[in-house]
Amino acid sequence: MIQWLQSWDVAAFRFINQGLVHPWLDQLMPWLSGNPLFYPLLGLLAIWLVWKGGSRGLVCVAMLALIVALGDGLVCRTLKEAIGRERPFLVLPDVRCLVGKGGSGSFPSSHAANWFAGAMIAFLYFRKSAWLTLPLAALVALSRVYNGVHYPSDVLGAAVLGAGYGVAGVWALDALWRWAGARWFPLWWRKLPSLANPPARLAEEESEEPVFAPRSGALGAPVPQTSVDAHWLRLGFLLIVVLLAARWCYIASDTIQLSEDEAYQWVWSKHLALSYYSKPPLIAYTQFLGTSLWGDREFGVRFFAPLITALLSALMLRFFAREVNARAGVFLLLIMTTTPMIAAGSVLMTVDPLSVLFWTAAMLAGWRAVGETGTSRDWAWVGLWMGLGFLSKYTALFQWLCWAVFFVLWAPARRHLRRPGPWLALLINLLLTIPVLVWNYQHGWITVTHVSETAGAGHEWHPTLRYLGDFLGAEFGLLNPVFFTATVWAALAMWRKARHHALLVFCFSMGAPLFLVYTLHSFYSRILPNWIVPSVLPLFCVMVIYWDTRARLGTARIKPWLITGLVFGFAVVAILHDTNLVARLTGKHLPIAMDPLRRVREWDQTAAVVAQARQELLAEGKPVFIIGNHYGLVGQVSFYLPEARAAVKTNPLVYFRHTATPQNQFFFWPGYNLRKGENAVFVNELDRTRPEPELPPAELLADFESVTEAGIRPVFYHGRVLRVLQFFHCRGVR
Repeated sequence: MIQWLQSWDVAAFRFINQGLVHPWLDQLMPWLSGNPLFYPLLGLLAIWLVWKGGSRGLVCVAMLALIVALGDGLVCRTLKEAIGRERPFLVLPDVRCLVGKGGSGSFPSSHAANWFAGAMIAFLYFRKSAWLTLPLAALVALSRVYNGVHYPSDVLGAAVLGAGYGVAGVWALDALWRWAGARWFPLWWRKLPSLANPPARLAEEESEEPVFAPRSGALGAPVPQTSVDAHWLRLGFLLIVVLLAARWCYIASDTIQLSEDEAYQWVWSKHLALSYYSKPPLIAYTQFLGTSLWGDREFGVRFFAPLITALLSALMLRFFAREVNARAGVFLLLIMTTTPMIAAGSVLMTVDPLSVLFWTAAMLAGWRAVGETGTSRDWAWVGLWMGLGFLSKYTALFQWLCWAVFFVLWAPARRHLRRPGPWLALLINLLLTIPVLVWNYQHGWITVTHVSETAGAGHEWHPTLRYLGDFLGAEFGLLNPVFFTATVWAALAMWRKARHHALLVFCFSMGAPLFLVYTLHSFYSRILPNWIVPSVLPLFCVMVIYWDTRARLGTARIKPWLITGLVFGFAVVAILHDTNLVARLTGKHLPIAMDPLRRVREWDQTAAVVAQARQELLAEGKPVFIIGNHYGLVGQVSFYLPEARAAVKTNPLVYFRHTATPQNQFFFWPGYNLRKGENAVFVNELDRTRPEPELPPAELLADFESVTEAGIRPVFYHGRVLRVLQFFHCRGVR
């Protein structure tokens, strides 16, 4: 029976793929399988559904996005991997393959499943849609067979599967809403009692606008009270949990690999110390804890990045619910989620997530400390968080400048300077600098030298505009153009008209000085965009508070701009999480030079190329270790080469090249001079666009009896050169 079904499947495939051949179909069928117009048209259709369909259209679009995405990424992908059926072009001769040859399994067809799931969901909400969506779904399914990438059984099974999980998804989400909505969001549930059969327009009920109650927060600021605040608060926490789970799933996937800094700091975590060459010690201890829990893999290295973002989000949501209103707090969370700079910090475990966490925690504790009921205990928390911020990133020292600005701008707060609180905070902060000071004392104050050189200290100042445009342009894009503009507008308006608003002045003081310092410094030297990241949340608080107030007073229409910023930001953040989406949208991959994820791609393949070069030298019979010409390359090969990862703590296989003066942390650890007589492979990464061979460093020639060139080898990504490695065989450590 099984053999008969397989024979029928192959015969039907050959009939469709080879028996129905026609030049017109050869043009149509690949277009149906994928074309650059599909996603723009889909977006326009979604906008039209929401505009014309009201709440029913909105629920339909939400169901389509959620169920089809989960079906494609979870159901279809899992079945493809579990069944493992090979595509027809891999096993049958003379297959006419008219589209790209996918690398995933053949059963089920994701295209067919997605289309039939979408058609069924659309039918449940708009019955007449079946006249259009079902024939289109059938044509797309047929195109997958005609194009030679699926068997008929692949698309038939996928059609049943997609229609099934489309209906089941709507039913399950409706049941969940009926149960959870009635308990957690009763006001909203009464307006929308069913997701499976929503009304065209929501029922009009009591206003959600908050009424200002007489109780006050810090410094006498009025605190809004509303019956729906609890609903928004629960929605905010639900959003935080969902995003946390999604980010953990993302870092557990193989979408991206470690960045150079993450791999470099992972090596630090295997050599815990009071401090390090360029950074304070907390990043190493955080990665140590993460990899102790989850092992030496990407998930272990990055485990705390999504958790820190979730904690930050919860702190900001609670703060806004208490001092402003929960609805504004939820919109702040959405703004954070759709801001590229913050989104990157939610999945990459560098020093920035820790820096932002403790800067923000110190700010929130500080707001309580400067209030009418502020105590020395509140100031002690300020000192603790600022001290931990210093142990995360030296930028934390600028927060004292922020405090100085606040005391200058807000006269009522200056009374605290006559009390022990701020000085207690300063003392605790200073105590937490001791580990860094001790380590630097032991190592010739090398961090002070490094940081001053990075800042350009000691060089004559020649003002220039060449870096200002780069800096502001980068921040304009990374902070979302809509939100960047809204923040600048709000900050200027606050300065001109709202300096009587204590919370606005406080948030402005906690962010603007840092941003302005680096803006001024850009007249002197190049500024990396992430240097200002601790200032982002305080300035976003200014933006949200200002525009929320304007909207509630009826003096500004911000809803269209908010939606524009969220939609644009979501699209950019989605692409930044996986730039291969561009290929799915347009059929072409981003050029390597334009791909922002190129620095987190194919490091395992890079390590494999290095391992191959090492194996060639091992054939001579002597032990062979590896030397890298850049700290990031050393970290990546140490992580992605299994034997190097296993030996990184006790007997390193990968070293940074010997230098006369410190250039990174490797200078302070035992070098390869202990491997007298052994051979080594020296790896140097060349310019990808102009891979001209370079001479080996003079120190390398002095360290070995002989150094010979061993060729140039590329590392590819989607058939294009991602990076180019130059190798040297180094024989006999002197």
